[in-house]
Amino acid sequence: MARTTPLRLAALLLAALLGAAPAAAGPGPVDLIAHRGARGELPENTLPAFAHALGVGVTALELDVGMTRDGVVVVSHDRRPSPYLARGRDGRWLTEGEAKPLIQWDFADLRRLDVGRIDPGSGYAGRQPHQKPVDGTPMPTLAEVVELARKAGNGTVRFDVEIKRDPDHPAETRDPEPFARAVLDVLRQGGVLDRTVIQSFDWSVLAAVAKLAPQVRRSYLTAQFRGLNNIQKGRPGTSAWTAGLDIDDFGGSVPRLVAAAGGKIWSVHHRKLDAAALQEAHGLGLTVLVWTVNDPADMGRLLDLGVDGIITDHPARLRKLLAERGYPLPPATPVP
Repeated sequence: MARTTPLRLAALLLAALLGAAPAAAGPGPVDLIAHRGARGELPENTLPAFAHALGVGVTALELDVGMTRDGVVVVSHDRRPSPYLARGRDGRWLTEGEAKPLIQWDFADLRRLDVGRIDPGSGYAGRQPHQKPVDGTPMPTLAEVVELARKAGNGTVRFDVEIKRDPDHPAETRDPEPFARAVLDVLRQGGVLDRTVIQSFDWSVLAAVAKLAPQVRRSYLTAQFRGLNNIQKGRPGTSAWTAGLDIDDFGGSVPRLVAAAGGKIWSVHHRKLDAAALQEAHGLGLTVLVWTVNDPADMGRLLDLGVDGIITDHPARLRKLLAERGYPLPPATPVP
């Protein structure tokens, strides 16, 4: 046996001490969620936008879905083609009268529309000054978005699918259960049901998902604005949006309302979240996601607050900030 010299002994002791010292822990992961693909950079809810987000490297692709008359699940934020986003083959923007609900379109006719740029004469164009047009872009199907991620070789990216339904206008979409079933079928056929989150402002849709596929994660969207208020705190009766629950029965607490609905994920506008509500939500075991956060200063504030995920039109901005702060990053997978 080799003799242990004092120098060797000192070296062994130092190595043991260094090995026993715990490495400095970095921050835990935060979901980087690309809103409508990457709306701030490319036409929203289109394959070019989703491909861009995959190339940046995101945790999840957030998107919105509707259904056509012939049962195709398409990706669209609104219940009808938006007149400021959709053009016919002649290049003319749709009129309000022509923009009938998706459920009144056959998919073949809807597919002829071009949604590759914003009408420059609309007020909406000023809200997306950095978006680059991609003329000739059709409205995609949900199945095509799933296939795009497969082409990119990305087997981990999540699909955050918002089912667009308004209980105040029920005739403009399918009923909750058949709508949810159609969406789930597409995701099941694409082999991504286990990495999908279904979200909606209409919680009756989420109740249908819980019934049809209880293993699928559900995100409970909340809004408390003049134009959209699905919570309706302090108003008489129960909100039509919250599946029979009344927030006033829960002390006006949105986290308690979400938990009572069976929710595990709460998705809230970032300006409607404060430290107390976040603490309460985390105390109830809720994951808290915030939308739609585009200013790096707001991103930093929310990271400091301790949110679990950030939904943004500019995923590259958020990824840069996460990298600077030492957060683990999802893989970047460009589409070949």
